[in-house]
Amino acid sequence: MIDRGYWITEDVLSPSECEKLAVALCDGGKPRGRAGARHLMATPEVAALASDRRLLCIAAAALRGHTVPYRATLFEKSGRANWLVVWHQDTALPLLSHVPSSEWGPWSTKAGVLYAHAPTWALERIIALRVHLDASTSENGPLRVIPGSHRHGVVSDEEVFQMARDRESVECVVSRGGILAMRPLLVHSSPKVRLAEPRRVLHLEYADGLELAQGVRLAVA
Repeated sequence: MIDRGYWITEDVLSPSECEKLAVALCDGGKPRGRAGARHLMATPEVAALASDRRLLCIAAAALRGHTVPYRATLFEKSGRANWLVVWHQDTALPLLSHVPSSEWGPWSTKAGVLYAHAPTWALERIIALRVHLDASTSENGPLRVIPGSHRHGVVSDEEVFQMARDRESVECVVSRGGILAMRPLLVHSSPKVRLAEPRRVLHLEYADGLELAQGVRLAVA
């Protein structure tokens, strides 16, 4: 079977599970920015979900074996917090320390966590699960992907935009409680929402191990 770089599994979480998570993350007084919140692995409800057998099985199917969650981010779009995400790849990884190698970087620090743009071999060991706390529809800024684009490895911004011009994209509509699994090298974007209601997605990232190579270890954030 051809690896398109993404797939959707519907009805993983129940409506009540989605509501409990939404309350804990969005109405529970936790620190948040206008567009959501980063570094949520220390949140008990998030840590429990990330280690849930249902999600681990989905992640393990992509990583072909052992899998460990290491980062969680909440994205919330609404009529009040609305933005366009241009075509891109997710290439930055949180690391415990600097890596003395030119294949890592540029470097940055986000909310006290060290980040570096990673090489292809490291990103191929990652899968992201986008847990939909609300249904994703054509009206509320759904993810758009270019199937198979991850197979080109890390590419330049110019190559990303060329793919977006030349290749067909797919709109990923997912019901509440469904999960979109995607490889970080998959070229993707999302438009602005056209509705007032929120579209909340908990973005969980998994690796086949925290130790990517000698001296290269993912930070849990």
